Amino acid sequence: MKVVVAHNRYREAQPSGENTIVDLEIDQLAAAGVEVLPFLRSSDEIATMSPAAKALLPISPIYAPKAQRDLEELIRAHRPDVLHLHNPYPLISPWIVRTAHRFGLPVLQTVHNYRQVCASGLYFRDGGICHDCRGRTLPLPAVRHRCYRGSAAQSALMATALTVHRPTWRSVDGYLALTDAIKDHLIGYGIAPERITVKPNAIPDPGPPAPLGTGFLFFSGRLSEEKGVRLLLDAWQRHPDGANGPLRVAGDGDLRPLVESVAAARGDVEFLGRLDRPGIAAALSATAVVLATPTWHDVLPTVVLEALAAGRPVLGTNLGGVPYEVGDAGWVVPPEVDALAAAFPVAAAEAAAKAPLARLRYERTFHPDVVTKQQLDIYTALASSRT
Repeated sequence: MKVVVAHNRYREAQPSGENTIVDLEIDQLAAAGVEVLPFLRSSDEIATMSPAAKALLPISPIYAPKAQRDLEELIRAHRPDVLHLHNPYPLISPWIVRTAHRFGLPVLQTVHNYRQVCASGLYFRDGGICHDCRGRTLPLPAVRHRCYRGSAAQSALMATALTVHRPTWRSVDGYLALTDAIKDHLIGYGIAPERITVKPNAIPDPGPPAPLGTGFLFFSGRLSEEKGVRLLLDAWQRHPDGANGPLRVAGDGDLRPLVESVAAARGDVEFLGRLDRPGIAAALSATAVVLATPTWHDVLPTVVLEALAAGRPVLGTNLGGVPYEVGDAGWVVPPEVDALAAAFPVAAAEAAAKAPLARLRYERTFHPDVVTKQQLDIYTALASSRT
């Protein structure tokens, strides 16, 4: 089986030396015997482009000529069985679907966000959930609110791309939806349910869980409003100092000063700063419950997968993919201060009982052996459908 994996990476958003979910998936496929043909672009490349190449960037979300030429060469040279597309923006373009189909190559896309409809891909604007462009032929609110990179001009181009490529997305042979919520999003967009398979990401097995620690851990690469940092701290402060054990917060970003302020004022809040991979593992070992409190429809927060793999139950909000991830291995509540505050003592009391369920959920649903087999079966079915 030969598979082209196409993805536009945002390497600048990754901690130094850390693999992305797509990188991990490529490694998992290769280990399973798939001949992976990487077709990867990085937004970091833009800074080193020639003036002529940069001049074409504004149209790349609609049509990226170099990417199409490069894909044609790869297909002719290697004769792959499937094209697996992840993120096409901005250097690949959804036009890659049309190019693949011209050569009779079936296309599978993993949907990581809501960008079939939403220019930012987040369904989140100005501190709250936004669906203003859903159901519109032309997503003009995205232009008015400068939803793509804070630019009216770039938002207009992205809005145009979303309109031009509506038939492109509807021609994709199969979709991998990371959660049931993404499947519902695609059905609402007009994709037939039988072309959608719910298949989450997998993360490597860290090994047997350490004994359960104490208190709560919130860790994020970005301490920002949509991650629920303010919600979390407001809810925590509804309880007397020390009532629910320690709260450890890791990460960095715009709301770091708020976290530092609360940590300075309370003895039960500790700010850990940005952690590397060993630091995250140590923090997971020290905790009893992991927190995932987004106030937007976060598609499939990796922090939840890491918590489950480490045998830690999760207390989260009932938005996006969090309920799907948590299942019976934790608790989900509305993204409201009172609801979250009421859940802290419940989670603290039930953590030990939920911990074995957390590891079991990881092993049954998010382990690489389980997820990769599911993916290989989908590749085989797609390749067969085109022969």
